[in-house]
Amino acid sequence: MPEALTTSVQTPDELLVRRAREGDAAAREELFQRHRGDSYRVAYRQLGNEQDALDVVQEAMLKAFSALGDFDGRSGFRTWLLKIVTNTALDWGRRRKRRPNGPAGENPDHSPDPAADDPARRLYQQDLRRALDQALGRLTPTIRSTFVLFAEAGMSYKEIAEAQCVPIGTVMSRIHAARVKLQADLDWDRLNGLS
Repeated sequence: MPEALTTSVQTPDELLVRRAREGDAAAREELFQRHRGDSYRVAYRQLGNEQDALDVVQEAMLKAFSALGDFDGRSGFRTWLLKIVTNTALDWGRRRKRRPNGPAGENPDHSPDPAADDPARRLYQQDLRRALDQALGRLTPTIRSTFVLFAEAGMSYKEIAEAQCVPIGTVMSRIHAARVKLQADLDWDRLNGLS
């Protein structure tokens, strides 16, 4: 006898937003749970500090849920939320200046590190992560936020353009500039033994 296939159908964000506007606490919780990981990764890459990133996510989520009536649906909820997270992180960064990362090898998505069994590989990855974080810190806030939305949050050029209210060409230019600058910084660090 064939087994029945079970498929998990996820409630669309638009429906959850509508329910959350009507006061459904479970819908708010689902939106929070669904988007907190991406929000944290974006905030962490913007600020380079775990506690600051957690504070930014909390502040941004509060802003988003209190302004849910302003969400017009022209972009996806995730795009709208990550715009709030990015702007909150930029404001936070201006107030506190970018602080150095926590312990070496801190993993922003809190997933287990597959290199944990190989100390040499783990040290190499920690050095690489530190060099990348330092290189990200040398980008301008505008270019860094665009690159982080692309590389860390996986947003498309169109989504980033909507979130940042700029043309797609500007997004492409910023991402290109970030790649060039990051590559140059990482090559310079490697040549000079700084990483």
